[in-house]
Amino acid sequence: MKICSLYGVGFYYVPGTDMCIKIGGWVRAEYAYGDNGNFAWGWANGNVNNRNTNNSTWRARGYITADARNQTEYGTVRGYLAVGLSTNNIGADNAGNTFSSNRAFIQWAGFTFGLTQSFFDFYNSPATSYWGSFPASDTGDGGWMVAAYTAQFGNGFSGSIAAEMRRTTSIINSGTQVQPGGASLGYGGFQAPDLVANLRVDQAWGSAQVMGAIHQVNSTYYSGAAAVSSGHPDDDVGFAIGAGLRLNAPMISQGDYLQAQINYTQGALRYIFQTPNSSYGKVEGSELGFGVLSDAVYGGTLVAGNASQLSLTTAWNVNAAYEHFWNPQWRTSLYGGYAAVSYNDQGNRILCSLLGAGAGSGAGITSVAAPGCNNDWSTWWIGSRTQWNVTKDFYMGFDVLYSKLNSADVPNSVLPVNVAGGTVIGGNAVTASDVDNWQFRFRVHRDFYP
Repeated sequence: MKICSLYGVGFYYVPGTDMCIKIGGWVRAEYAYGDNGNFAWGWANGNVNNRNTNNSTWRARGYITADARNQTEYGTVRGYLAVGLSTNNIGADNAGNTFSSNRAFIQWAGFTFGLTQSFFDFYNSPATSYWGSFPASDTGDGGWMVAAYTAQFGNGFSGSIAAEMRRTTSIINSGTQVQPGGASLGYGGFQAPDLVANLRVDQAWGSAQVMGAIHQVNSTYYSGAAAVSSGHPDDDVGFAIGAGLRLNAPMISQGDYLQAQINYTQGALRYIFQTPNSSYGKVEGSELGFGVLSDAVYGGTLVAGNASQLSLTTAWNVNAAYEHFWNPQWRTSLYGGYAAVSYNDQGNRILCSLLGAGAGSGAGITSVAAPGCNNDWSTWWIGSRTQWNVTKDFYMGFDVLYSKLNSADVPNSVLPVNVAGGTVIGGNAVTASDVDNWQFRFRVHRDFYP
């Protein structure tokens, strides 16, 4: 095959055509402890912390990539595909749940179509941490469906506008069981994509971006998914805004940099909680920390005259990381962040009425929260990863992460049995309390693209 130098190292002409293609890939093996049996779901996703909890997890991943390009009168057209193996093994994996494809897109004349990364994202979680189980907007690992246009303004400035697959957590109503898990629970059918836009600059000193997203919040019916005659709340509009910054620091050491991103949202919390995308809950003995993750809350019925409209949930977060290069082979990162979720008065009253057992009463607009019932919650985390690049395409590393959940509160600190993980410990009442977690991860990685 003839070498194609138009697009960089590793491309070859497909015989008999003007198309150039590069075949690459990578393979990885990992072990983790303290991750609740899943690298992405998170340590506080229904973590019962008993004899049935998976504290150890194996993972093997490997992808083959194909990058094909050729010229048109409007510029380069590119097709990119990444397919392979991705396990999360606690002894139950099989051939049916290991196939993975996280990239399949076409780029041409400034347009991008297909499975790639959201144009809202800036902070790169995998760049400075092996963990993806803390709040961030980053869709890079799993990919996201987009149809976008990017305009280049010169001198490193660009702007993008995109229609993207909607990002959903849950919508909570009177018929919803409030517990960890259940992503997209309570949402109606997919009607409209999210609208995303950004303005970005990339220069020698680093990069910066401001971005925003508009999201349709559309629930199912007042009396359940199939109860058409019961009516439903009006659709609402959620949004997310953010800003990101990367500063290169060669004055400290060659390769050093700082990256950070801050986000604020109402009704579109997956722009903060991309993974894990579920309510938080972890048991520690007779204590349980919990936090309900939702885009909106509603309740009541039209018949009873107490039906409410959607109360959008508010959240904000910050991610930050610094990576230091001790030398070309050794590097260490320090990373951390904070995320907070809050409910307005009506949303909190409806959630409290769903908790029962003295936390609240009524339904919809007649809901009442007992004194001391507060569903606001937050989480923070700090971690460090050290990596040894044995060669330019082979490395090993170790990552340790500490996380803390500042739990929601209920009256007298006694958690009812029907909320946020209470049912997963056999129906026994537990005390609501802040909880924390340590987790550790070892990785071996080999790239084999040119």
